[in-house]
Amino acid sequence: MHRRDALSPRLLLPALLLALVGATQGARAATLTRAPYLQNVKPDAATVAFRMSGTCAATVRYGKGSSTDLSANAGSSAAVQAVTLRGLEPATRYSYVVDACGSSSPAKSFVTAPLQGTQKVHFAAVGDFGTGGTQEKQVADAMLALHPELFVALGDNAYDAGTEAQFQTNLFAPMAGLLAEVPLFPSVGNHEYVTNEAQPYLDNFYLPTNNALGSERFYSFDWGFIHFVSLDSNCALGMSGADKCTLAAQKAFVEQDLAASTAAWKVVFFHHPPFSSGDHGSQLTMRREFGPLFEKYGVDLVLTGHDHNYERSYPMKGDNVASSGGIPYLVVGSGGATLRPFTTAKPSWSAVRNDTDYGFLDVNVEGGTLQARFLNPSGRVVDSFTLTKQVAAPPSAASLSVAVDKDSGTAPHQAQFTATTSLSNPTLNWSFGDGGTSTGAQASHTFTEPGQYTVSATATSGAQSVTRSLTVLVVAPGQPLPPSAGGGVAQQPPAALNPSDGAQSGGCSASPAAALLPVAGLLAAGFARRRRRRA
Repeated sequence: MHRRDALSPRLLLPALLLALVGATQGARAATLTRAPYLQNVKPDAATVAFRMSGTCAATVRYGKGSSTDLSANAGSSAAVQAVTLRGLEPATRYSYVVDACGSSSPAKSFVTAPLQGTQKVHFAAVGDFGTGGTQEKQVADAMLALHPELFVALGDNAYDAGTEAQFQTNLFAPMAGLLAEVPLFPSVGNHEYVTNEAQPYLDNFYLPTNNALGSERFYSFDWGFIHFVSLDSNCALGMSGADKCTLAAQKAFVEQDLAASTAAWKVVFFHHPPFSSGDHGSQLTMRREFGPLFEKYGVDLVLTGHDHNYERSYPMKGDNVASSGGIPYLVVGSGGATLRPFTTAKPSWSAVRNDTDYGFLDVNVEGGTLQARFLNPSGRVVDSFTLTKQVAAPPSAASLSVAVDKDSGTAPHQAQFTATTSLSNPTLNWSFGDGGTSTGAQASHTFTEPGQYTVSATATSGAQSVTRSLTVLVVAPGQPLPPSAGGGVAQQPPAALNPSDGAQSGGCSASPAAALLPVAGLLAAGFARRRRRRA
């Protein structure tokens, strides 16, 4: 082709228009096939997980209150994504939106976990819900209406076989509204074990891995002044391969974990009930293997599912009703699967049982009082009980401030950080937002790549812990720095630059079509100049 013809506007403009249309369609190709759901929420971090129809480097925009001026990138373009937001503040409401190359989720919000030792916690619990049916949706909506801080699930999250497809249709779709705003901490049920010993369960959740095996099948975490332990009762009953989980490994974990915990309250949850007069009945292996450990280390409440009804035992020691102390064992298998009637006489250890109401357990713990209610979806109280104990007064609030000598610069950018806290003999841990960490009251870090980084410091002394954050902006060589460049001191994360102001945080917030528009303008200007020269 003649060179002049190759540069002809008649040929270039149609090609440019086709490129613009193709870029716009490409930006819209990926959509969210699973609404965002919250996982492993902590006082200073939270994981937002989601699924997409295609591949795209998605971005989560987030911020305190109703703001979404901070951002975190997925770091990959896989269809299965889990983005961890770091440098958050405890007991603080954050809003977030997922941008996935042309598709954005509705704005949702959640509250981070309180500082360890905080003496007020509200949680909900239920099992045997994963049907995808009307009853499950009603129970989920009723839970969300009460805004618990977290939701502990008691197994059988996805009937009938815990397949990947069933997790989507029977858990994540019907419970989307709840899981987008209330972090889910599950335990695994026998129906999840039908498929490859619960591998899809492990694939769909992002849970603590604080046991010796590094496994998510059983784990523990603190929320305020409550220590929660989630067990895999299927494994304990020999349903798991020895290479994945064993009864001995779980017992060793429970003994070590509960012995180390100084939390005021301890709650254990799993699927198979040690005490039940329902269709499946009591699981005696769980009672005999773990009951003595629960009693030895001061567990206050045990929550289970498996039988499709509600039942609460009297406080128990061993096989008998306790004359003092003791642990109540609950079955809350009323989350959505078809209820099953009790067919035997009520045992002497059974305080309350109900086989006619779907519902969930709503628990408020403040100081030395735990108040629990079994509620049906209409809000009617079917059962309630109170546990009391002596709890030491909370320690005085700790303060922490963090400072940086240069809060912006050109890559590679080196910054010096300082933390000051009122805690006595604290341990100070830094997270720099790019995978780097450090310890000590003073830290130095070099940011090698451009980006906006949330830097957080956590001071810990005994049961007290406090986290504060600030942001550091790093630009590419040759790019201008913002007018506010200089030192920074923060007791909370400062507002980040809005991508619309010119700072791109990665992902797909800017469409390819928009990126091509300046090129179109330059070409059009060049064509006009050529016409003027030829005229």
